[in-house]
Amino acid sequence: MSMLKGSNVPVPAPAVRVELGWQAAPGAPDVDASALLLVSGKVRDDGDFVFYNQAVHASGAVRHEGKRPAGGAMTDHLAVDLSAVEPAVDTVVLAASADGGSFGSVPGLHVRVLDAAGGTELARFDSRDAGSETAFVLGEFYRRQGAWKFRAVGQGYDTGLAGLATDFGISVEEPAPPQPPAPQPPAPQATVPQPPAAAPAPAPAAPAAPPAMAPAPPMTPPAAAPPPVRLTKVTLTKAAPAVSLTKQGGTSGALRVNLNWSGGSAGKRLGKKLGRKALEAMGARGALLPSSGELDLDLCALYQLTDGAAGVVHPLGNNFGALHAPPYIQLDGDDRTGAVAAGENLTLNLDHQDRIKRVLIFVTVYAGARSFEGLSATVTLQPQHGAPVDFTLDACTVPSNVCALALITHTGGELVVQREARYLVPEPGVSPQRTVDQAYGWGLDWSPARK
Repeated sequence: MSMLKGSNVPVPAPAVRVELGWQAAPGAPDVDASALLLVSGKVRDDGDFVFYNQAVHASGAVRHEGKRPAGGAMTDHLAVDLSAVEPAVDTVVLAASADGGSFGSVPGLHVRVLDAAGGTELARFDSRDAGSETAFVLGEFYRRQGAWKFRAVGQGYDTGLAGLATDFGISVEEPAPPQPPAPQPPAPQATVPQPPAAAPAPAPAAPAAPPAMAPAPPMTPPAAAPPPVRLTKVTLTKAAPAVSLTKQGGTSGALRVNLNWSGGSAGKRLGKKLGRKALEAMGARGALLPSSGELDLDLCALYQLTDGAAGVVHPLGNNFGALHAPPYIQLDGDDRTGAVAAGENLTLNLDHQDRIKRVLIFVTVYAGARSFEGLSATVTLQPQHGAPVDFTLDACTVPSNVCALALITHTGGELVVQREARYLVPEPGVSPQRTVDQAYGWGLDWSPARK
C-alpha cells in the first residue's frame, strides 16, 4: 500500500519488519536505518536509540538487522515486535541517515512495513522531495486507542544522524579534536662555567606535628554518567580497504562477523534443499553444483596462532571452533537461508587477541548455486568496543564458489582488518577450502568432511 506524506494506516500485525530501501548509484552515499522509542516526543535515555552501533533495544522489541544488497538495490532492516513495546512508549520513529552525502543523491529512497509472519506488505512510503538533507524521519508507529498505526512522515534534517538523534534527546559523542603536534625539544646551547655556589644555610627545625586525628569516613563516589552514543562506523572500499580495530577502540570483548546474502535469478533458488554431499567430492567434480536447491553459503575461517597452531573453523564435521579456548573463534551455527538477522555469524574473542597471529574469513557456496555469480552479500564486523566495519562484495564475474572476505592480522600490537573480497576458482579436484589455503599460504592438510 503506497502512502502519501502525512497519511496513516492501521498496523494489524503484532510484529513487523521495516525495510529501508534505495537504489545503489555511482556517487550515492551509503544509507543506514535507525529507530527511536519515544515517550511524549523524547527518548527516556540513550538506550532508546537502535541503530548500527546499538543493534538491540533492552526490551528486545526493536532490532537493527543489517543491510542486504539485491541487484542494483540496497536495503537496511529493522525488526519491530509491536506487542513487546513497553506500555510507556507511545511512538517508534523510523529514521534514515546518509553517510558521505545528502539524500538528494540517493535515488529510490523508500520505507516498507511488512508483516513479520508472512511478509505481506502493510505500508509503503516513497520519499520524492529529498535535497540537501542528510537524515530523514520516514515514518513512525504510534499508539491510538490501544492499537498501533503507521504514519508516513518525510521530515528531513540537514544535521545528519547526530542532529536527528540529539533532537529526540540522545547524548551524542563529540568527534575527537585533532591532536596538536608534539612540542619540539629546545635546541642545545653552549653554557658558560659558573663559580661554585655557596653552601645553603641550614633549614630551621620543623615544628612539632599536631596530634593525629581520626581519618574521615570514605565518601561514596557519585555514579558515573553513561557514555554518550557513538555514531562512528567504517565502510571498507577498494580505495580504502583496511582499518585498525586497535585505533578504533576494538581491543577487547567479542568481535562478531556477520554475512548476509540474497540469491540471484529464480533459477538458482527453487526452494528445495539439496542432499548433503562431501566437500571434497564437490571439488572432484570441479566444485560446481547443479543450479537447483535452496542457496546455502558457509562462513569459514582459517586461523594461525602465535604458538604456531593453525586450522580451520567451518560447519563441515561440526568443526565450529571455541570462543574461550584455542582458537578463540567460534561459528554460531549453519544458517541455510541468508535471512536478515540470521545469515552466518562468527565470533572472535578479542580478550585473547595476543594469541592470534592472523585470521582469514572466507565463504563457500555449499549448495543451491553454481557460483557467486548473480548473488549479493554484505559483510559486517561488529566489535564489542569501537566502530562497526562493513563492506559489500563486488559482482562475481568468474565461476567461483569460494571468496576470501577479510584478513585480520595482529602485528606490532595492532589488530588490522583488510577487505579482501577476492573470488577464487578451484582447480579440478581441489576443494574450496584447499583453494583458499593455497592462495594465502596456510599449508594445512585436508581430508573429506560432511555436514
